[in-house]
Amino acid sequence: MEVVLGEDGRPRCWWGVSAPDYVAYHDDEWGFPVDDDHRLFEKLALEGFQSGLSWLTILRKRPRFREVFHDFDYRRIAGMGEADVERLLQDAGIIRHRGKIEATISNAGRAIDLAEEHGSLGAFFWRFEPEGRGAVTDIPSVTPESTAMAKELKERGFRFVGPTTAYAFMQAMGIVNDHLTECFVYDEVAGARRAFRRPGR
Repeated sequence: MEVVLGEDGRPRCWWGVSAPDYVAYHDDEWGFPVDDDHRLFEKLALEGFQSGLSWLTILRKRPRFREVFHDFDYRRIAGMGEADVERLLQDAGIIRHRGKIEATISNAGRAIDLAEEHGSLGAFFWRFEPEGRGAVTDIPSVTPESTAMAKELKERGFRFVGPTTAYAFMQAMGIVNDHLTECFVYDEVAGARRAFRRPGR
């Protein structure tokens, strides 16, 4: 795990320059704090679709995922039925996996319950932000917080959200800042997180 100079001469996390599609995602999205419920549900759903695949595959298909899943409005997704599942299984623009499609629809229903209980999805997910966590030198794949999040989601009926998936979600949504300290985005994310008003607090 090291920084690599991009074509513009700026140091980035090694994965941020591993494919052209990753540069903008790394620089402008990954790690910046998110409290929008649709974006939070989108990432949770897409992490489920990624299971067994690379994030690059999902990132390239994300525009089509947004089209067919109502821009990840979980209240609309929860109303999708078997006919929608069959239609999506024929759509080459997404990952055609029945279990993952059905889990996304089912999870949308659980997300409605979660948002109603906590006021928003953001208020639920940001409860798992580690306290007093400094910069990391060895980025983990699972943490006690991600394990606790996955456990609670499973108890609430969510599917395809294990501890590793939960931690990848936390990294992407800015609940933790896992940019390497030498990466030029690290300080930008740190500043955004300092200015961020945590949902439910």
